[in-house]
Amino acid sequence: MGAAILPDLGTEILIPICAIIGIAFSLVQWVLVSRVKLSPTRDSPSNSGGKNGYSDYLIEEEEGINDHNVVTKCAEIQSAISEGATSFLFTEYQYVGVFMVIFAILIFLFLGSVEGFSTKSQPCTYDHSKTCKPALATAVFSTVSFLLGGITSVVSGFLGMKIATYANARTTLEARKGVGKAFIVAFRSGAVMGFLLAANGLLVLYIAINLFKLYYGDDWGGLFEAITGYGLGGSSMALFGRVGGGIYTKAADVGADLVGKVERNIPEDDPRNPAVIADNVGDNVGDIAGMGSDLFGSYAESSCAALVVASISSFGINHELTPMLYPLLISSVGIIVCLITTLFATDFFEIKAVKEIEPSLKRQLIISTVLMTVGIAIVSWIALPHSFTIFNFGSQKVVKNWELFLCVAVGLWAGLIIGFITEYYTSNAYSPVQDVADSCRTGAATNVIFGLALGYKSVIIPIFAIAISIFVSFSFAAMYGIAVAALGMLSTIATGLAIDAYGPISDNAGGIAEMAGMSHRIRERTDALDAAGNTTAAIGKGFAIGSAALVSLALFGAFVSRAAISTVDVLTPKVFIGLLVGAMLPYWFSAMTMKSVGSAALKMVEEVRRQFNTIPGLMEGTVKPDYATCVKISTDASIKEMIPPGALVMLTPLIVGIFFGVETLSGVLAGSLVSGVQIAISASNTGGAWDNAKKYIEAGASDHARTLGPKGSDPHKAAVIGDTVGDPLKDTSGPSLNILIKLMAVESLVFAPFFATHGGLLFKIWH
Repeated sequence: MGAAILPDLGTEILIPICAIIGIAFSLVQWVLVSRVKLSPTRDSPSNSGGKNGYSDYLIEEEEGINDHNVVTKCAEIQSAISEGATSFLFTEYQYVGVFMVIFAILIFLFLGSVEGFSTKSQPCTYDHSKTCKPALATAVFSTVSFLLGGITSVVSGFLGMKIATYANARTTLEARKGVGKAFIVAFRSGAVMGFLLAANGLLVLYIAINLFKLYYGDDWGGLFEAITGYGLGGSSMALFGRVGGGIYTKAADVGADLVGKVERNIPEDDPRNPAVIADNVGDNVGDIAGMGSDLFGSYAESSCAALVVASISSFGINHELTPMLYPLLISSVGIIVCLITTLFATDFFEIKAVKEIEPSLKRQLIISTVLMTVGIAIVSWIALPHSFTIFNFGSQKVVKNWELFLCVAVGLWAGLIIGFITEYYTSNAYSPVQDVADSCRTGAATNVIFGLALGYKSVIIPIFAIAISIFVSFSFAAMYGIAVAALGMLSTIATGLAIDAYGPISDNAGGIAEMAGMSHRIRERTDALDAAGNTTAAIGKGFAIGSAALVSLALFGAFVSRAAISTVDVLTPKVFIGLLVGAMLPYWFSAMTMKSVGSAALKMVEEVRRQFNTIPGLMEGTVKPDYATCVKISTDASIKEMIPPGALVMLTPLIVGIFFGVETLSGVLAGSLVSGVQIAISASNTGGAWDNAKKYIEAGASDHARTLGPKGSDPHKAAVIGDTVGDPLKDTSGPSLNILIKLMAVESLVFAPFFATHGGLLFKIWH
C-alpha cells in the first residue's frame, strides 16, 4: 500500500497556513477598496488623468460639476442600503437563532436515544469486534458541530453583505474615472467575500476535527460521523438565508418594476420610486448573503461526505492522517490557486473598454480551473499512498492515487462546462437570448413561451456533464469518488464567489448612479458592469446546482452505508413510494416560494401605488418617498414566508425516517435529487434569459436590438413582463432548490443512527 510523501506534520501546518493566507488576502483587498473615499474631497483632474484610456477632459467634466453634491448623495444612499440590509439580517438571524437552538436539542435527543443515553462504550458500527465511543458522545459532538456550521454560515453571509454594501457606492464613484477602475473595486469586494468564506469554512472545520480528536482518539469513524453536523448547520442556515433573502429581493424588485416602469414609466432605479431602496437592499441579502451561505453549505457538506466515507476506508482504519485529510488539502490548494487567479483580474491586466469586462470574468474561471488541475495533481501525488482501499457498500475497493486525481478533476471540469453552458443560454451575446428578445415583437405571451422552452432545453448538457462525472468518479472510487468530485467542483469556490458577488455590487452601483442623478455616461458604464454581472451570476448558480447534485449523491451514499442498507431496490413498494414523494417535493417547495414572492410583491405594489397617489409632489421629484415603509414590508413578508418552505425541507426526512424507515427515506432522497436538479437548472436559466433579453433591448447595441427598442416600446414592455415573471424563478425558487436537495440528504445522514435503530414505526405496527 505504501505511505504518503507528505508527512502528517506537513499536513497539520499546510492546511491552517493556507486558510490564514486566504483571510489575510481578503483583508488586503478590503483595505484597497476602502481607499476610495466616500467623503467629498476634490480630486485635481491631473491625478486621475489619461492613463485609464480616458481623455482628461472627460474626467474634468465628470468631477468638476456638482462634485460635492454627488459624493454626499452617494454616501447617503449607501448608508440607507446598508442599514436596510443589516436590519433585515438581524431580524432574520433572531428567528434562525431560535430554530438553531430547537434543532440542536433535537439532534442531541434523537442521537442520544439510540443507545438509551448510556455512557458505556459500544461495538463499532462497521467492525463489531472493536469498541467505540458511546452514542451519547456522537449526540453531543454532532450538536456542537451543527452549531459551529450554523454560526460559520451566518457569519460568512453577514460579512459578505457588509463588504458589498460598503463597496457599491465606491464602485459608482470610481465609474467617473472609467469602467476599468469601477470593475476593479467591484471585483476586489467580491474577492473579499470569496476568500473570507472559503478560508473561514476550512479553518473552522480543521480546528473542529483537531479538537474532537482529543476526545475520540483512535475512533476515527465516530469522530467524522460527529463532524457531519457541520454540514447540516451550514446548509440549514443557508436555506433560510436563501429563501428569506430571495423572497425579500424579489418582492421589492417586482413591486418596483410593475408600478415604476410599467405604470408610471419612470426608469428602473429612479429615486422617486418608493421601493427602490428595498430593491437594492434585496440584491445584497438574497444574492450575496444567501449565495455565500449556500456555497459554504455545499463546501461543508462535500467535505463531510468525503471524510465520513474515508474514515471507514483504509485511511481511517490504519489512521493515516495525511490521506484522511485529502479533502481539506484540496480546498487549501484551491485558496492559493484562486489567489493567483484573482491577480489576473485586478493587477496583471487592466480593463480599458466595456467589451473587455465579460471576457475578463470568464478568463477567471478558465485560469482557476487550469491551475487547479495542476494543484490537484500535486496534492494527489504527495498526500495519497500509491494504492489504498475505499469503502464501497460493505466491501473495500482498491483504488490508485491517479484514479482519485481523475475523480476530482472530472468534477472540476464538469463545473466549468456547466458554467459555460449556463452562460450560452443566459448571455445576450448568443442566439438563445436574442431569439427570446426577438419573440417580444409579438407580445409578452410569445416571450414567455420562448423563455420557458429555452430553460427546459438548457438542462440537457449540464445533466449529461453531471451524469458523466458521476459515472467516472463512481467507477474509480465508489462514493468517495463522487464526494471528491463535488469538492473538485467547489475547489475554486473563492473565485466563483468573487465573480458572483461582483454582480449584485455592480447592480447596486448602477442604482446609486441613477439615484444620485449622475450623468448618462456613468450610467452606461455601470450598466455594462451590471450586464456582465448578470451573466456571471447565472454561471454561479449553475455551479451551485451542479455541485449540489454531486454533494447530495455523496451524502446519500454515506447515508445508505451508515443506515446499513445494502441495496436500494426501486421495485419494492416502500422505496418506490419514497421516489414518487421525493420527486414531488421540489414542486411543492417551488410552489411555496413562488407564491410567497407573489403575495409579498402584491403588498409592495399596493404600497408603491399608495405613495404615488397620495404624496403630492412625488412624481415631480420635489418630495422624497417613504423608503422605510417599503423596506419594512419586504422584511416582514420574507420573514413570515420563509418559515413554511423551511419547515417542509427540515421536517420531511424526520417524518419519513421515523414513520416509514430508512428504505423509504432513501427513495425520497433519490427522488428529490433527480427532479430537483432539473427544475433548479431550468428555473435559473429561464429567469436569467428573460432578464438579459430585456437588457439586450434596452442597451440597443446591435441593429437587431435597435429594431426592438427603445425603452417604452411595445417589445420592451413585453420584455419587462418576461423579466418580472422570471425574477422569482431565477432568484428565489431555482437557487433555493439546490439547498433542498443537499439539506435533506445531510440531515438524513446525521440522523441515520436513530432512523436505523428506531425508524419505520408504521411498518413495524403493520407487521
